[in-house]
Amino acid sequence: MKLLITGGCGFLGSNLASFALSQGIDLIVFDNLSRKGATDNLHWLSSLGNFEFVHGDIRNKNDVTRLITKYMPDSCFHLAGQVAMTTSIDNPCMDFEINVGGTLNLLEAVRQYNSNCNIIYSSTNKVYGDLEQYKYNETETRYTCVDKPNGYDESTQLDFHSPYGCSKGAADQYMLDYARIFGLNTVVFRHSSMYGG
Repeated sequence: MKLLITGGCGFLGSNLASFALSQGIDLIVFDNLSRKGATDNLHWLSSLGNFEFVHGDIRNKNDVTRLITKYMPDSCFHLAGQVAMTTSIDNPCMDFEINVGGTLNLLEAVRQYNSNCNIIYSSTNKVYGDLEQYKYNETETRYTCVDKPNGYDESTQLDFHSPYGCSKGAADQYMLDYARIFGLNTVVFRHSSMYGG
């Protein structure tokens, strides 16, 4: 299996890449190395095994098209994105260009050149708004919603808040529509903040 990870030098991407390397998966990591720690993560991954690293920007249609046509991945974890709520408020245009424009670049490249590629998109719980209408219980390891103990499913109403919620939500919806209209294999994960070391 050939796996592409966009944003593969970020926190989530580098940990996923580490796992892929441990499983002997043929790996391609795509990143622009703009986030703090990304270069360190790339060096760490390089110490774990062999993979292809492609330096590029998800906003650049040519970078993304070359990536897809050269490597023809079987699956892609699309993790490249603008991830900070504060940045989305300071620069909503950049937030939109990265999260929506970059996602469209990937979807179009896959649709045109590699339509069998599975795309797994990292969205956010911010597409649901503030979720203050629900009650929560604190357990030893996490918070659980009283009304939705197994988590929020597709029937949960969307309520984009903030430029970040809007850009991630728009990209999220494009993923779903490219599956519905063009038959692409897409999956969307709407997770909350991740942390670790």
